[in-house]
Amino acid sequence: MVSPFFFEENLSSESEFILSEGTSRHVVQVLRMKENEEIILTNGKGYRKTASIIFPDKKKTKVKIIESKFQEQTKPETAIAISLIKNNNRFDWFLEKATEIGVSAIIPLICKRSEKTHFRYERINSILISAMLQSQQSWLPKISEPVKFSDVLMNENYDQKFIAHCLNEEKRELKNVVKKNSSKIILIGPEGDFSEDEIQKAIGQNYVPVSLGETRLRTETAGLVAAVLLT
Repeated sequence: MVSPFFFEENLSSESEFILSEGTSRHVVQVLRMKENEEIILTNGKGYRKTASIIFPDKKKTKVKIIESKFQEQTKPETAIAISLIKNNNRFDWFLEKATEIGVSAIIPLICKRSEKTHFRYERINSILISAMLQSQQSWLPKISEPVKFSDVLMNENYDQKFIAHCLNEEKRELKNVVKKNSSKIILIGPEGDFSEDEIQKAIGQNYVPVSLGETRLRTETAGLVAAVLLT
């Protein structure tokens, strides 16, 4: 039987420590775990620790670390810069699936035609954490506060830079130009697409125009397709 998997942001380096109240409550009240039962902990930054329960308590469960591992990131950084959309459920779905696939960074974009410009960071982060735990990963995707389109263009930290848009202009198939061993970022626009000015500015900053396929996709679907192709 696989041990339950929990997120502890402030994962202690001590051999014994107290779990956060949220994790303690889940361990004791939801799972009804007892002394000497084992759980797995991660801080979302590569560390994975197997711990044995010493003292179960709904607020301050004490555990002892019996095994500790650090998992290196095996893939280059992959960032999806995607426009915020009005429908929270659809955007949440994208966040969940992109995390499961293994995207390393998600950048919420504010574009000229974006219908939304803000979100509740804590709620979004909790979706990422749940998806990370469900998929048994030890790295939590980085998520930023919403960023203006023009500011994202200034980021030079990626080997490959792409913009997916719907205009009938020359574009390359993303699946044909991705280099698996390079870091990469792709820009995904709102339902109304990027404006022509935004597209030209991106091209001016060496973003390669790409197509994700023959059909026109919703923003969250385009983000997911891009995540699959880039990772």
